[in-house]
Amino acid sequence: MSARTVDARGLEPPEPFERAMEGLMSMTRGEEMLLILDRMPHPLLRILDRDGYRHAEAYRDDGAVEIRITHS
Repeated sequence: MSARTVDARGLEPPEPFERAMEGLMSMTRGEEMLLILDRMPHPLLRILDRDGYRHAEAYRDDGAVEIRITHS
């Protein structure tokens, strides 16, 4: 499975959300996106659920949040 990384740490809102959405729109079936953020993006998680994406969230040792996203 191919993967792409979108690192949106250190950006002011709404840029992290916009980068995440751009990454989602360019994903192909079978591709995984690793999204790295400063905080848990609860609105984005609701959109992922609504639109049928699978996702797994984890906190890194440095406090950042990693979200692995795939098409379901």
